[in-house]
Amino acid sequence: MAITDAVPSRAGQSGPDERSGIRRYPSRRGRANWAALLWVLPALIAYGTFELYPLVQTIRFSFYDWDGVGPATWAGLDNYAGVFTNSEQFASIEHAFILIIFFSVLPVALGLVAASIIREARAGVLGTLGRVVLFIPQVLPLAAAGIIWTWIYAKDGLINGFLTAIGLGKLATDWLANFSTALPAVGLIGCWVSLGFCTVLLLSGISKIDPTLYEAVRLDGAGRYQEFRAVTLPGLRREIVVAASVTVIAALSSFDVIYVATNGGPGYQTIVPGLEIYHLTFTSQQVGAGSALAVLLTLLILVVILPLQRLARES
Repeated sequence: MAITDAVPSRAGQSGPDERSGIRRYPSRRGRANWAALLWVLPALIAYGTFELYPLVQTIRFSFYDWDGVGPATWAGLDNYAGVFTNSEQFASIEHAFILIIFFSVLPVALGLVAASIIREARAGVLGTLGRVVLFIPQVLPLAAAGIIWTWIYAKDGLINGFLTAIGLGKLATDWLANFSTALPAVGLIGCWVSLGFCTVLLLSGISKIDPTLYEAVRLDGAGRYQEFRAVTLPGLRREIVVAASVTVIAALSSFDVIYVATNGGPGYQTIVPGLEIYHLTFTSQQVGAGSALAVLLTLLILVVILPLQRLARES
């Protein structure tokens, strides 16, 4: 007598159950998972094509000496060593850290002050006008902002005209062509652009703070400064971290404003990693060196940003 072992169907598999004679179909949860995957698949394909694949290729190119056209030669870590031994490439990293002061520290500090002032006048015309005026730079393309400030900083521009009008004509200079003023002048453009974003973000955070906290410190006799230090500043820790993260990334990866305003000049006084990568890759045909600097810039941004994100989670 032949004995046939019946293999039970697993949950979620289609097919008949040989013991019960009942056909089982995929579970509703399994069908939902496949449907979700189909919805996400186009985004995954686009992300892999335009983000992950270029990233992998950049890392691969960074180990070769290649002009973008001819055969590539293995270079090992020479391109990475060149970032620290080449004065121009290393200067670009130094300038990026200096720009953090203008792109991040100043906008966040001034944004805190501006948000506190606007909170006091939020019911009036001054509050609305302040929001609009401060947020205008965020609406402008950065290239357009660079062009506008190039006119302002010109020899016959608005700043020099104002200095001449008040009797300080001796201080007038070509701000973007002067070796000592070019980098701070470019940094102030970044400060102007970032200030509106920081102010609006911090203002939204202030609106979430419980008004009774302000009333409590006022009853204790606290002034405006004590109110700001005891209530506003602690209540905005998350918003400050977000603003700092966004603006630090903008400083380290800056390109368009500097490309339009100075193109890295005079000399290499305003060269930054993004602009140096562009010059190495497309002007000097040093694809390997440009890729190595791009990889190091990515790692540098992660090293700076990850502690800020951890601080935000702990808060």
